[in-house]
Amino acid sequence: MSRVEVIGPATLYLGDCYELLPTLGDQDAGVFDPPYAFSTAGGGRFRKARPNMDEIAAGGLDRGFDDVICSPAQFRSIAVFCHNDQLPQLLPRLAARFYRTVVCAWHKTNALPVANKHYRPDTEFWIHAWLAGAHPIGTLADKARWILSENGRFTGVDHPTVKPEAVMDKVLATINAARICDPFMGSGSTGVAAVKRGLIFTGIELDGKHFDTACRRIEQAVRAAEGVSI
Repeated sequence: MSRVEVIGPATLYLGDCYELLPTLGDQDAGVFDPPYAFSTAGGGRFRKARPNMDEIAAGGLDRGFDDVICSPAQFRSIAVFCHNDQLPQLLPRLAARFYRTVVCAWHKTNALPVANKHYRPDTEFWIHAWLAGAHPIGTLADKARWILSENGRFTGVDHPTVKPEAVMDKVLATINAARICDPFMGSGSTGVAAVKRGLIFTGIELDGKHFDTACRRIEQAVRAAEGVSI
């Protein structure tokens, strides 16, 4: 049995998104940061200073996700974050389901000083895909395909892959929808950004600890939007 919390315009579910999402009907737009598929091994002398990699591995956040959840039957548009190595597989699948797809990038102003026989992890990607009529909206600045922002580890939120609010706000600025769903809610950054924009939000999270964090953060955002002292 899943747990449900209703906080202002947000409805939050504790449970498995693959089981819950099909029962929720049309969600208009999906904005989510699912588990990436990548290796958490290595790190050299910096490994001890990167405990988040151990947390990512322990939480299964390095095992990828089933892209069946990116369904045009449920979402008129989606914005989905992914690892660089997932792009070759994910892009053609989304292009076959949606009218248009675009790759956008988050450039980190304070990326970790590591490379591990690869490139420095200073950029993360999200794919915006939409059906006809659900095209991007916003100003010309909103429609830039990139954003500069600090790494999420300095937000003070206890989650190994937390996205900064500035990043999620940039993503939401172009989403042509009044209702946003994040089936991999994590610590609630998408929900916080949605509430601040006056949008209706639905979030699903499997981990109870992160679910509680999301509830607290979204409640704070709702109170702030209502002008209630926190």
